[in-house]
Amino acid sequence: MYRTVVKRMMVVMVVVFLMITPLLAGGQGDKAEGGPTALTLWTSNAIHGEFYMDAAKRWNSEYPDQQIELEVVTTPNVEMHNQLTLAFQAGVGAPDIVDININFFSNFLKGDIQLVPLNDVVDPVRDSFVESRFDIYSKDGKVYGLPLHVGATVVYYNMEMMDKAGVDVEAIKTWDDFEAAGRKVRDTLGIPMTIIETADQRPFWPMIVQRGGDYLGPDGSVTLDSDINIEVLERLHSWMFEQKIAVGAPGGKTWAEEFFPFMNNGGFAALIMPTWYMSRFLEFMPDIAGKIAVRPMPVWEEGDARSCGIGGTGSSVTTQSEHIELAKKFNAYAKLTVESNKKLWEIMRFDPPRWDGVWDSPELLKPDPYFYNEPIFEMLIELAEADQIPSPNSGELLADAQTVVRNSVSYWVFEDQSRTPEEALREAAAELRRK
Repeated sequence: MYRTVVKRMMVVMVVVFLMITPLLAGGQGDKAEGGPTALTLWTSNAIHGEFYMDAAKRWNSEYPDQQIELEVVTTPNVEMHNQLTLAFQAGVGAPDIVDININFFSNFLKGDIQLVPLNDVVDPVRDSFVESRFDIYSKDGKVYGLPLHVGATVVYYNMEMMDKAGVDVEAIKTWDDFEAAGRKVRDTLGIPMTIIETADQRPFWPMIVQRGGDYLGPDGSVTLDSDINIEVLERLHSWMFEQKIAVGAPGGKTWAEEFFPFMNNGGFAALIMPTWYMSRFLEFMPDIAGKIAVRPMPVWEEGDARSCGIGGTGSSVTTQSEHIELAKKFNAYAKLTVESNKKLWEIMRFDPPRWDGVWDSPELLKPDPYFYNEPIFEMLIELAEADQIPSPNSGELLADAQTVVRNSVSYWVFEDQSRTPEEALREAAAELRRK
């Protein structure tokens, strides 16, 4: 009885909070007489907010009869998604548009889906996009989120270090080649070749997807403990503890505050991460500008993909919006048009999911001074044309799968070493299957 009363009181408090939050923020869906329509957008990344505000400015210039006043609310990642969950449970307080991280997106495709299908804005331009980036935000043929980037995973080589170690980056074609180069860097320079996230999921996730493995199968079934996944994790374990060509990322992840100075000061020689990580180089690692060359992932064997799309956010329109059609139109304008996709590169150095009219444009083919003064998109066009950028499978358990890898598997294998790679994956997969 006591628990029931407390639970009801908590629900009431949440509802009241969510009801007054839009009022404190200036009101959701308000429209002054003859003025712009107010739309609220939630995101967890400040640079995403800059991109959306730029899109709103361009929208108002192009559509003077459909002016919007976009309010971008930036909240830390986990907190924002928790607030969205509470708003959906309460039936009030959700924004018009929300930028949902792929780590959480599948949570919002369960039960009563409170996101608006976007097929009517996607289908006319679908053939101009990397299709797999729509798939990860879809369910039963309905698209619920618009992608922010492809997230093609690449290797960032510090060419100053490669040259000092006598390593020819162009000769690194396979992971065996990468390991041999790593041993040369280790022996010559006394530093590791690369890092492994011990509190996150890279490079494990992109390396299994590249090879045809994944956390889930195409049908959403749990495949976390597949032979491919076990072999890849055993290889990464070997890098750290046997070959000693890798170390754990300071802070456990590539977005930890401790990590940026480690790479900026030459703590290791090569980083395996998606192309969206370019914005982190520009913002946090100025001392290695001009030294970083971007190359495709090495392969396990001939026929493997040389990249894969990892990470992302899907911008969605919520069913609580009072201006669903306008929110859909603006969302499509910000994420699907040629100009906006060029802005993704210009503002954030994200690889745009729209390739037609974008990837081969002069703006994207310019040599990039930070990244070894090379035109990055010549390489990405080659990968895309060869269908070499697969994306992970989606499903209702995807968020849970990522959580168990980040919080359990990586810790067990790389931190406390309490389980072998196979034991860790078997245990984590069993946990997922019980959900």
